[in-house]
Amino acid sequence: MDRGPLLDAYRQMSVIRQMEERISTLYRDGDVPGFVHTSLGQEACAVGALFHARRSDIITSTHRGHGHVLAKGLEPRRMLAELMGKETGSCRGRGGSMHVADPSIGIFGANGIVGAGMPIALGAAHAIAARKQDDVVVAFFGDGAVATGAFHESLNVASLRGLPIVFFCENNRYSEFSRSVDQHPVPMEQRALGYGVPFVSLSGNRVDEVADGMADVLDKVRAGGGPFLVEALTLRVHGHYEGDQQKYRDQAELDEVAATDPLITARAKLLELGAIEGELDDLDRQAAAVIADAESFARNSAVPDPAGAGEYVYAPRHTVADTPITAPAQGEKPSSGSRILRKALRDALADDPSVFLAGIDVAGGNVFGITRGLSQEFGDRVLDTPIAETAIMGIGVGAAMAGLRPVVELMYLDFLGVCFDQILNQAAKLRFMTGGAVTVPLVIRTQFGSGHSSGSQHSQSLEVLLAHVPGLTVVMPSSGSDMYGLLRTAIEDDNPVVFIENRLLYEKKWAMPPTDHRVPLGKARIVRPGRDVTLVSWSRMLYDALDAAETLRAEGVEVEVIDLRTIVPFDRETILRSLARTNRLVIAHEAVVDFGVGAELAALAVGSGFWSLDAPVARVGAAYSPAPYAPNLEQQWRAGPADIVRTIREVLAQ
Repeated sequence: MDRGPLLDAYRQMSVIRQMEERISTLYRDGDVPGFVHTSLGQEACAVGALFHARRSDIITSTHRGHGHVLAKGLEPRRMLAELMGKETGSCRGRGGSMHVADPSIGIFGANGIVGAGMPIALGAAHAIAARKQDDVVVAFFGDGAVATGAFHESLNVASLRGLPIVFFCENNRYSEFSRSVDQHPVPMEQRALGYGVPFVSLSGNRVDEVADGMADVLDKVRAGGGPFLVEALTLRVHGHYEGDQQKYRDQAELDEVAATDPLITARAKLLELGAIEGELDDLDRQAAAVIADAESFARNSAVPDPAGAGEYVYAPRHTVADTPITAPAQGEKPSSGSRILRKALRDALADDPSVFLAGIDVAGGNVFGITRGLSQEFGDRVLDTPIAETAIMGIGVGAAMAGLRPVVELMYLDFLGVCFDQILNQAAKLRFMTGGAVTVPLVIRTQFGSGHSSGSQHSQSLEVLLAHVPGLTVVMPSSGSDMYGLLRTAIEDDNPVVFIENRLLYEKKWAMPPTDHRVPLGKARIVRPGRDVTLVSWSRMLYDALDAAETLRAEGVEVEVIDLRTIVPFDRETILRSLARTNRLVIAHEAVVDFGVGAELAALAVGSGFWSLDAPVARVGAAYSPAPYAPNLEQQWRAGPADIVRTIREVLAQ
């Protein structure tokens, strides 16, 4: 690196250094709330890694991300205002130190979850590749993240698909309070070799070496060379977090940190190249002025309006008319639920080039044949992935942030726990934590269903876990019309939607809906009018509810059956209006009764609907245990029409 560029790099490092030192003081004095992790000592990594990056390149960062975002071009004013919880912050005070972002300049967010940015980087890189651009994603992570599944899944998928990603490891030799040598038995280079990814080791305290090394790496990635793994050996000056006393480090190590300070190293190099002390002092003074200006700006900025505390959780919904269900045309052969879902996906792919599918075996049709034939028609817009659920969800999140409309498949709802972070902490929260700066138009298709001896790990109805997460939309269709209409609406929506199908409905037959058929999210449907009791259900259990209603009709009882259709947001108005007519409420769902969605509906009834109730609210569902395997035990465990009939009789008797 020549003198001119090195002077620029020194200036950037000085801004980061002085900013971090000031943040440390502001945190100590109570002016920066929450948790703070400074990158003191790692300035050369951030500046060097991004010295040759473009504005259009994308980065994902870590909980120690201040240096990365400043090096990528975030205004110091907006970063410090964010840390101080101000409305003028880059995320309107909704993100804070661990979640600084600015997608407008390619900063897809620092991240409080170790390793979580790497799967998101996959999605951003997929979007770049799909658009045939030559931009690059740089995914920053620390040495502690190499122990996470996200690291391994991301390298594997990136290598498999040749994605334009640089995995940049800032190895500061500590994973929180533990030495890296005590945590990781395999060197980074061997890990790269295992995934067939080129490896580069850089001296992370020398900004010139990092910048020069990354210039070559970025050129190769832009030229189609696929992913690289870069390890920059650096040192952490402060502890894991501000306030950490670092009693686990000895004085000899701290002396080494001081001796290899990246600013001192860069300053010495500049003097060798002919710079003068006064010139460098001027750069330090300029940096100090930048920090002083940023602090003044942040202090004088307003805090967010408390009335807006719930803003940016969801993107605005499109207005969708509730298209009536059509009967089969004369002579029309009814279609199975699986064919209807396939047509919905095919029509979405045909109508919008930003839509793509990704998941395990989706190119081959998936385990239930839902996507059969789509890869032949739409090519690489139907992506087979390894068995790597965290990576699959991350591809969806990152690609959605980059402007595509992914439909990713989680093979079984039971596998939710394998990848829940990308759904719970990334997809659901990113719009909120960026102050509305991004939308995440992502659909996660999955399926569930008990009744065929699938056992405890393939029979669970887990919608309540998802319904409890603000930012998610949860859909559970019961009819062919709703399978098509709700899926098309979900794909066109600007929010993350979990679309849960029941596999026992895949071969049930309905009329094939027309291409323009849509169903609004959050709108329940009265399937059967009645006057004596309101019965709310959804998904496959709706048919048990209808069977029960027919049984009771013979006894002179008219049951009003409501199909909830969307769990979040759920249609409070339709339920309350029905309850006002019938004065009794029963809820039937496939999930276990305890702590379920039925409890939320019951709370609605005894709250807003209290004066309409003439009897206690009752719930019907599975027993509070895992699903048994033996058929007779499973039948005893799960609820059915007879259970609903018995419960309604009990409610009517009160």
